[in-house]
Amino acid sequence: MPCHINPCTMHPMKDLFLSPKRRARSRLAAIGAMICAFALLSACSMAPGMYMGKPDDITKALKEEGAPPGALMTISSQLIEEQRSLQSTEVDQDIKRLFGVATEYKVGPGDVLNIVVWNHPELALPMAGSNVATDASNIADVGNGYNVNPNGLIQFPFVGAVKVAGLTEYQVSSLLTRRMAQYISDPQLTVRIQAYRNSRIYIDGEVHKPGLLTINDIPMTLPEAINRAGGLTPDADRSSVILTRNGIATHINMPQLVRKGVNPSQILMTNGDLLRVINRNDSKVFLMGDVHTPRAQTLIDGELTLAQALGEAAGISPETGNARQVYVIRKGATGNAEIYHLDASVPTAYVLAAEFELKARDMVFVDPAPIVRWNRVISMLLPSYGAISTTRDMTR
Repeated sequence: MPCHINPCTMHPMKDLFLSPKRRARSRLAAIGAMICAFALLSACSMAPGMYMGKPDDITKALKEEGAPPGALMTISSQLIEEQRSLQSTEVDQDIKRLFGVATEYKVGPGDVLNIVVWNHPELALPMAGSNVATDASNIADVGNGYNVNPNGLIQFPFVGAVKVAGLTEYQVSSLLTRRMAQYISDPQLTVRIQAYRNSRIYIDGEVHKPGLLTINDIPMTLPEAINRAGGLTPDADRSSVILTRNGIATHINMPQLVRKGVNPSQILMTNGDLLRVINRNDSKVFLMGDVHTPRAQTLIDGELTLAQALGEAAGISPETGNARQVYVIRKGATGNAEIYHLDASVPTAYVLAAEFELKARDMVFVDPAPIVRWNRVISMLLPSYGAISTTRDMTR
């Protein structure tokens, strides 16, 4: 049968002004109310605030909610070994597709070529802003450059339109030399790229100088691109670099690549790449419950152990925390919740905590001790009993 709490409890100060009979009756009513409240709370297993419960209770609740078997897992040496075995030492195929070998720069649309035919200054372009000279001897040997049009062509004296896109500087020089030999005896040409404007990438996020970067004759690797953008800011997460190429976004963990013996310089940037460096504040774990300092803790280059997280929160509260019930709640690959349990009441448990790796957006929760939950209920109920009792007695 449900319990009904009698509001006829006694205010401690007003108790001095009542007759002994009424005083005893009020005290009995208060004791009865406390006993009834205890029975009610014990039957319903309820307490103010969040409470995970014992592992057996959680397992039962997960089954009722249709969670897959094993949704609650005990943090043990066996579990840690299983998780480590799942971590491949090989580089993901998505990352390998970004690897490349540095090659010589090839001319493309938008580039500007500087072409000099030695001993023939009349073939050089006048500098920008100068008047067209009538005397060929007044024209500088170094011209103003030939723009490569969207079709990859340039217009050159005598030979007309020449397709240069896809060729290196030396290949362009050899091609023009053969063409000019029909008009000039033993022509000597020098071809240099005057302005690189064909291949560009865009970089944003946590770098000092976000914006467009032009790929020139020096191959642009991933570290080179970050360096040209002014380097990483203090809030950058080196473990969360997103490279989007041809509409496919690839997550790059630079420290993890180094640990696997892979140089990030093997990743070559190509025209049209979008590079974004994520803020490290987007990679946090959340410590809640009865720890000294509940907080959101940032991962360090994508890494943080359970022991480190508890240490950053100044540990489990010895006055209120239940060390037997430490939980890590994580969103699984299938979208279901995965809950890990650690019994930290024994010192050896902290060895396991030091090896259990947390992931971004994990929630670490420490349950309150049973007596603490009871005290919190009583602290909420007793002032209410006193207020009701005072009002009741004053109306008599």
